[in-house]
Amino acid sequence: MFILDKILPFIFSYIRPFIKWFLHVFTRLSELQRICYGARAGASRCRQIERSLLQSKQPEIKTLLRELDEAAPYASDKELLYFAPRAVQVVSRVKRIKNNVHPDFGRLFGNCVTTIWGYKRLMHHVEELRAEAYDSENLEHEQKLLQLWQLLMPEDPLTGRISKQWQEIGFQGDDPKTDFRGMGMLGLENLLYFASAYNDAAKHVLLHSMHPTVGYTYAIVGINLTALAFNLLRTGAAKTHFYNQVALHKQNFSTIEDFHKLYCYLFFEFDRFWMDSSPRNIMDFREVYQAFEITKLEALHNENTIFKTNLVVESV
Repeated sequence: MFILDKILPFIFSYIRPFIKWFLHVFTRLSELQRICYGARAGASRCRQIERSLLQSKQPEIKTLLRELDEAAPYASDKELLYFAPRAVQVVSRVKRIKNNVHPDFGRLFGNCVTTIWGYKRLMHHVEELRAEAYDSENLEHEQKLLQLWQLLMPEDPLTGRISKQWQEIGFQGDDPKTDFRGMGMLGLENLLYFASAYNDAAKHVLLHSMHPTVGYTYAIVGINLTALAFNLLRTGAAKTHFYNQVALHKQNFSTIEDFHKLYCYLFFEFDRFWMDSSPRNIMDFREVYQAFEITKLEALHNENTIFKTNLVVESV
């Protein structure tokens, strides 16, 4: 099987031009057109469009991809929307696609372009947050940390900024800043979004984490789940969810809020998975966490997957 996995892509790279030529002669449509008209909107269509563009040998298309890749990380929402007409113009010229003959191509292909490069911009924004270290001298950082406590523990005021109370919501010591070293401000932003946007769900999960025998460190587990969400995004596994989400909700592209919602889904679902796994104690965390990660990766291999982020607390 290992040999086949190595040989088959090599063989396909040679026969692909002949397959494309045959299909073009037979259908009188380019590969990009066939994908736009035949593939389901969302992950299926966008992934195939992305793959086709990356495999293109046309110099103009290669230049286009390089220009879009360079511009995407720093593009505003308005600028990102200009990517579609620019790409449609170049591809239509290179592939000799006439708009009056194929009026739907520009819209369908353009939607994929904004979705694909919107994902790339999201990756950059998320990486910026991850790379930003928590700074106790930064007033904004400190205010966000205190807000997290207030949202999760409104009935118990902090006795001080440095306090053992932080351990009640799952930090390791008296000062939470050291726990953000791996994921930076992304870890705090995720925890804060969960506590503010889904306060009931966050408190529900926090209550489970305080169980005397099967409890876990809420904040530390939350930061571990930030790492999971970040890796799903970075490796491209999360494209399935985000591409389908954009298509389902008729968005132009994914945003940082969509990433926060994915995180909230993962946290809520991990808590359910943890309780259903009946762990002996916190020492089972790594095993349960790895099993949870595998279930989400398997789900994302299904091109129809979209995680539901409307979190509903059914029972304690």
